[in-house]
Amino acid sequence: MNLSDLGYEDFCSGENRKVGNEDHAPARVVGVHKDSYLIHDGSRQIRAELTGKMMFGAASPLDLPAVGDWVLAQILDDGGFAVVSQLLPRKSVLTRKSAGRIVEHQVIAANIDTAFIVQAVGRDFNLRRLERYLVMIHQGNIRPVLLLSKSDLASSEEVESNLEFAKKIQPGLKALGFSNLQPGGLQQVREMMEPGRTYCLLGSSGVGKTTLLNNLLGGGGLSTREVRQKDGKGRHTTSRRELIILDNGAMIIDTPGMRELGSLETKQGLTETFEDIDHLAFGCRFNDCSHTTEKGCAVLAALQTGEIDDKRYENYLRIAREIAHNQMSLSEKRRKDKEFGKMCKNIMKNKKNAIRPILS
Repeated sequence: MNLSDLGYEDFCSGENRKVGNEDHAPARVVGVHKDSYLIHDGSRQIRAELTGKMMFGAASPLDLPAVGDWVLAQILDDGGFAVVSQLLPRKSVLTRKSAGRIVEHQVIAANIDTAFIVQAVGRDFNLRRLERYLVMIHQGNIRPVLLLSKSDLASSEEVESNLEFAKKIQPGLKALGFSNLQPGGLQQVREMMEPGRTYCLLGSSGVGKTTLLNNLLGGGGLSTREVRQKDGKGRHTTSRRELIILDNGAMIIDTPGMRELGSLETKQGLTETFEDIDHLAFGCRFNDCSHTTEKGCAVLAALQTGEIDDKRYENYLRIAREIAHNQMSLSEKRRKDKEFGKMCKNIMKNKKNAIRPILS
């Protein structure tokens, strides 16, 4: 195995050349456990920690390495330990909002090529939730693919109907129905996964993500739990984040249950997911039209004629409001952080000025 097998692409090589530090080699983060990391330099896995400057100098959790990241590290003790000194630029990223009211984000995984959205036929199939996942994935510059699991529990007509509904809200979306109990569908999933490419599984608990991963691994290692009969939901069975290399050379990032996933803060994902509404918006009378009450709104006109589904329209507004709120909250947080930094500088400056007369 070498760095190319881990997906070390040209843009990473270019960034590494700019650094020009012979003592630090590129490596990929393959595991995160609290404040310690597991990295791979193309020949071995190495336990690693961050430099103090990198750990305490991070402006936010977004500046810290996550599974899938490329970093520069100094290899010590003949490969027994490493110190990570720099995070290389990401080509794609999945983030989530941290717990609490303060808008703070953390990286779930980075440098992903394709995200498999797993939904089950039946009660878990939800177009509005699918739209939210699509916004988040497009925002992160990742290619989405829909995997409709548990197809053996439904008729072929229901499976095809669900797939058609999904493709209708996202033209060009690659979608596949499969069952973890039938080898044919599993083989189709495997054939989608290319060597040197990185994938991840997203979806609610109980839809079969862990079982699918076990099948891709060839048998097991990860625990699964049965779905509750009363509501069709399952409990989270994955609590760690790691990058796993499959037998065919593809890589998959195993992530915890994603109920809280989705820090939506840019309009890029919104416009790519709701292309029909975005296209109609060009016909609105006002450039800053909110598509709610304005006269001459092309989106509202399409809603009245039935060109746009009312539930899709409502979900669009809901996500747009969330993005606007997060953008405002992030701006406010940055402003307060800047003010706090200035205050600390002034305190240190005044302290030095007060000491000078005493020393003289």
